[in-house]
Amino acid sequence: MKKNELKKILKPLIKECIKECIFEEGVLSGIITEVAKGMAGQRIVAESVVATKNTPDSEKMHATAMALEEQRQERIKKLNESVSLENNIFEGTQEIIPEGNNHSPLAGTAPGDSGVDITGIVSLANGKWKHLV
Repeated sequence: MKKNELKKILKPLIKECIKECIFEEGVLSGIITEVAKGMAGQRIVAESVVATKNTPDSEKMHATAMALEEQRQERIKKLNESVSLENNIFEGTQEIIPEGNNHSPLAGTAPGDSGVDITGIVSLANGKWKHLV
């Protein structure tokens, strides 16, 4: 096989493999990132400050801030007055049980929990439990 014939066969195959590698495996995004990093080092940015006559003075800004803070304090006061905290807000709640051994059949059950009352089960079969077993 001659060099030119081998080149004609391999060139399209190699070209296709390179396209698949670049587009499917995300190599193209890496190449673009590297190029962008290289170009970012060459960029020169000049900043300029433009003074305007309409800049608010500090007294006006301070007065506005004070008025807003006063309104906020009034809202907080009204909210606190509307919510009565005279009673214990945690009344009737129970302590959260720490998660210990999750492999136990009673995991997540409080130690003081009496469980379900099963005294009524005896009367369900009218005393014929021995016959049902």
